[in-house]
This record gives sequence, structure tokens and C-alpha cells, in this order.
Amino acid sequence: MYGDDSEGGGDLEGGWDTVLPVGGPTVRGVYMAGYRSHPDGRLDMRVLPQPFVTVVLGFGDALLHIEGGSGRAALPGLVAGPVPGPTRIRSGRFSCVELRLSPLAAYALMDTAPADLQGAVTGLEEPWGAPGRRLGERIAGAGGWPERFALVDRFLAERAARAPTADAEVAASWSAIVARRGRVRVGDLAAACGWSRKRLWARFTAQVGLTPKRAAMLVRFHGAARRLRAGADVAEAALACGYVDQSHLHREVREFTGCTPGALVRTATSADADGDALARAAHRADTGTHPETQPTRLAKQPTQSAKPTDPPG
Repeated sequence: MYGDDSEGGGDLEGGWDTVLPVGGPTVRGVYMAGYRSHPDGRLDMRVLPQPFVTVVLGFGDALLHIEGGSGRAALPGLVAGPVPGPTRIRSGRFSCVELRLSPLAAYALMDTAPADLQGAVTGLEEPWGAPGRRLGERIAGAGGWPERFALVDRFLAERAARAPTADAEVAASWSAIVARRGRVRVGDLAAACGWSRKRLWARFTAQVGLTPKRAAMLVRFHGAARRLRAGADVAEAALACGYVDQSHLHREVREFTGCTPGALVRTATSADADGDALARAAHRADTGTHPETQPTRLAKQPTQSAKPTDPPG
């Protein structure tokens, strides 16, 4: 499930079942999965910055207890932007449909401005109003995973049919940032789309919610975090991800997470699971193809248990 950066104790205890929809979502740039904790499951996480918008549509009796810069709240679901600020999420037994939207998909599908999603975790009514609340209610009353996925997919498809379209230049710039894993120069992006740096900066920020430079930093950090969690040392991760040196990587990890690379390695994070698939989903938001699914986890089959040491996405 969601990203994690808990200090010496936050975890996904008791195990989780994970299921993906057959064929994947019909809306571009969207990754969807279902999660359900085992009877003794417990959720305790710190949110990790990631290059997509996360939406958690919870159902059942349990609530998500959220602690962050905007205070405390108990919500049945949440929306978190790519850089949501220091936030911790706790819950007992919990079930949800989770969406990960590329920034351009979020721009098209949500009512709120992309910049308003930064620095906080909100409830579903913030970006979707009453329709978002009703969607959560319908999911709670659904008869199973196929129906839940169908409800969410229909909701997104209806919004996509009347959605605004990002500038082609902004989409191409985001695609380049993802494809090159954040190792791009803003001047080169502007030159490639025939815009001035100032115009690209303004339009990209308005539609993605991050400046081009910040977006590139986030994509690069996401790749480095996954490498660190996979066992790479700091020097190896810095070299592979395009950092000037180890201290450069150290500064950016601390800027995004508030901790050192070593502390990041000692915690479970969303960088451990399906990061490649999600990066491809973000890229495909611009190329017109759909995110890939994992055929071993299907909505028409019983959900499969995820290993406690490898929390679902």
C-alpha cells in the first residue's frame, strides 16, 4: 500500500492481500489496485514523496488516522500529492482501492489545482467534492473487487470524457523527465518544445503542480530511493541516478524525507514495490498507452497474500 518512512516501528503488520483489475484501468496514466489487511493487520506509515498523486478509497469500518502539517484527521480515504509533506498514517484492519495518477492524469481528473495538492494530505472531497464522497459510499456497498474496480473505472472515465487537456509541450516535457529518470536540464526541455524557459516554467507548474526542476528532482530521488532499498550503497545509487556525488544525494534525500539515506534504507517504503510499473504508467500518460498489470493478481481470482516484508505498492 502507501509509501512508508516510519521510524523504527511503522509497518504493515499481519500481512495484506493485493488484487489488480483485469486489463487495467481504461484511463491513461492511472494505476489501480485493491488492498485488504488480514484480521490482525495494522497500518503505520510515514508518507514518502513520489512522482504521482495517490488516492486511497477506503471501505469498511476502519478509518485512516492522519497526522501531518495540517493537523490530525480521521478519514475513510485520502488524496496525497507528489510531495505531501511530513505525514504519518495509522489504521487497524483496513481495506481500500488505491489509485496512483500521473501528474497529468491528476490535472485532467481532479477539480483542484495541482499546486493545491502539495504539502498536505486531504480527504476525497477536496479534489472531487460530493461525487468523491458518493464514490466512496458506492465502493463500500459493492459486492466484490470486480464491482469496486468497475465503479472506480467508470467514475474516472466519465471525468476523463470532459477533462481539460494539458499542453502538448508540458506533456512532452513530463514524458522526457520520466524517460530520462530526472536527468534533464530545463533549458533543454524548453528548447525541445520551442518555448522560453519562463513560459515552460509557468505552464508546467500550473499543470503538474511542480516546477520542471522540482519534478526532475523528485523523479531522480524516487529512483535513488528504490535503489537504496534494493541494496545499493549510497555511492552506487548516486552514480546510477545522476547525482554529482554522495553528498548531493544525501542532501536531496534529507530534503524530501527529513532523514539520511541510511535511515531511509532501514524503513519500508513504497520504493520497494512496483516502482517500475508506476514509472511506466506515468510515462504512458503521455504516450497514449495504458499501465501494465501483473497477470498473477486478478480481480476474478482470490486475492493473494503479500509478504509482510514487501508491502504492496
